[in-house]
Amino acid sequence: MGAGGIIVVLALPTEEDPVASRFYRSARAVSRPLVKLIWNHRVSGLENVPASGGFVIASNHLAYIDSFLIPVVIPRTVRFVAKDSLWEQKGPQGAVMRWFFDTVGAVPVDREELASGKGALQAALQILRDGDAFGIFPEGTRSKDGLLHPGKQGAAWLALESGCPVVPVGLKGTQHMLDAVPPERGTVSVRIGAPIRVEDVDPSASKGARRRLLNQRIMADIQALSGQRRAGERTARTGA
Repeated sequence: MGAGGIIVVLALPTEEDPVASRFYRSARAVSRPLVKLIWNHRVSGLENVPASGGFVIASNHLAYIDSFLIPVVIPRTVRFVAKDSLWEQKGPQGAVMRWFFDTVGAVPVDREELASGKGALQAALQILRDGDAFGIFPEGTRSKDGLLHPGKQGAAWLALESGCPVVPVGLKGTQHMLDAVPPERGTVSVRIGAPIRVEDVDPSASKGARRRLLNQRIMADIQALSGQRRAGERTARTGA
């Protein structure tokens, strides 16, 4: 998926569109009780979401629907770019996802465009500087084996360049949300961790070292929240 694993905010206006903002709030107001009714998902840590100013949402990634669930749960507007394949999902769930992404102004981007990374990072940086929230999956793509894979450094780069905090998120069970109709309730959870401040990263270290240290902290917090095993841990045991 490219540098940073970006799935959020590309080619969106830097000034808030009041009409789009109303649509976003309305869509979330409709979606939130519906999602709660169907899946009875558990949410904790909402108090960790900054009330104002830009911040980076960094989450593990288990399913396509993660890009739908996060903005439904987070009380601040989260700007998203998503792979164009999300607009091609079939059935009623696909129709709901297309409606939601279109309503909130998400932009479909093909995989090749997304893979370049650099342009998306610059667009994301501007969004953060404008005081908005930006979501990113550091792993870069969905985990097909349920393990937490190594994170790319896009989230850390954005935080250090913008000075904005990173809010880690751990998702559980989202890969099973669409497995059954009606779905099994109570198996999905969203855990939101305490913001990670760039000031907490050793200021005497080089830029590259600070980026690596912050990335390690982000992935460690995501793991603690999601309860996943790391992909490398299984490989090490298998090879032992």
